[in-house]
Amino acid sequence: MPIIHTEVLISPKWLPNGHFQSIYPALFRKVYGIKYFREKIVTPDDDFLILDWSYVKKEPANSLIILSHGLEGDSSRQYILGMVKLMNQHGFDCLAWNFRSCGGEMNQTARFYHSGATEDLQMVIDHALKKGYTKIHLIGFSLGGNLTLKYLGEKGSEINVAIEKAVVFSVPMDLKACSLSIIKAENSIYMHRFLKSLHPKVRLKAGKFPADIKLMLNGEVKTLYDFDHFYTAPLHGFKSADDYYEKCSSMFFVENITIPTAIITAKNDPIVPFESLPVKEIESNGNLHFFVTRDGGHCGFRPANLKDEFYWSEKKALEFIQNDAREKDHS
Repeated sequence: MPIIHTEVLISPKWLPNGHFQSIYPALFRKVYGIKYFREKIVTPDDDFLILDWSYVKKEPANSLIILSHGLEGDSSRQYILGMVKLMNQHGFDCLAWNFRSCGGEMNQTARFYHSGATEDLQMVIDHALKKGYTKIHLIGFSLGGNLTLKYLGEKGSEINVAIEKAVVFSVPMDLKACSLSIIKAENSIYMHRFLKSLHPKVRLKAGKFPADIKLMLNGEVKTLYDFDHFYTAPLHGFKSADDYYEKCSSMFFVENITIPTAIITAKNDPIVPFESLPVKEIESNGNLHFFVTRDGGHCGFRPANLKDEFYWSEKKALEFIQNDAREKDHS
């Protein structure tokens, strides 16, 4: 499908660039009224995943939204809560799952989560299917979006018929390009925030699993690329950061996606350079709908109207899921 450019500006004038549009919602947006019902499920390797459910009614609906958060996020992030609230209001149950080590409780094994851990997403989907849901839609943000696209591409034509559509936002489809982009001085605020959260987890894990995790000396892990090279890659069976990026970047899987999927990105995303996206591969797959906005930042998309409770991204996801996926953009 061709690129659909959304030329109308989304963000208010007092958020003048991609940095402000990314940071403001993360720091200041509050979403109220979501009541989660928490469930913990056991994984085949004797670990666990934490699932947070939000139901429309006491009895499960037949339609479910499964949401995958971003790097060092969880089910309580504002972009998850806003999406859950809007989808609940329109009759969808929601399942916001937390990656291993996220959600407020450290997982039990040496491994963490990573951008290509589709086996965990598969387990969440299988668990939802066992509860009787007949229609499932997937929504992913940033790392969770990469995970979602990789999963859809891996499944290809063999994907479960219950999974009908997917929507992803601000996806680092080329993991290496985005890892190198975040090293830039203008993006240091994001990298340091991620590392500030990741380093304590590694130290805690190393204390419990010294044979599996070798702590590097201070100063050896200065970037996310370093973190992925010294920790993410060896912990999850990859030879190096480059090997991890090569095997888990969703850009190498999108050509095999067989369900209607919306890929939404802002041209001023400070973390995901637009030139890193596989535009030709996306355009060559008729199941993919590529929406490009002029502004919105990284998982931002805050609307200019202060009275809008819901963000542009949330309304766009609802529109895509509810309407015929081949309908024109009505932005």
